[in-house]
Amino acid sequence: MNQPCLHPDDLPSPQTIKLSEILFRQLEEATKKSFFLTCDRMTRILLSSCHWYFQINSGVLTLILICNNMESYRNIMKAVPQFADHLKQFANRAKITVSSPVDKGIPWVLSIDNVLP
Repeated sequence: MNQPCLHPDDLPSPQTIKLSEILFRQLEEATKKSFFLTCDRMTRILLSSCHWYFQINSGVLTLILICNNMESYRNIMKAVPQFADHLKQFANRAKITVSSPVDKGIPWVLSIDNVLP
């Protein structure tokens, strides 16, 4: 494990770290609710066909979609440009990760800047 370069007095306290984690989870949940509300009816149906959530890591917002079957995976993949357009309303830097059903492939990770319409 890497040793921090800063003196221990200059590092955040365990309470600060815990509070920061809680605030990030709350931000992710609020983003999820707002994102869902910006989507049209068909996009909401697509989202309901899989497990999805947001994660913020190193300042990058990531929409994570986990598909339960190949049909929902294909439909989600077709809608990636729509998801990217919606994400642009929430962050300048964002990614979309789409996972196929277990043992059916590897997750796609796309930056919203690289998604073609």
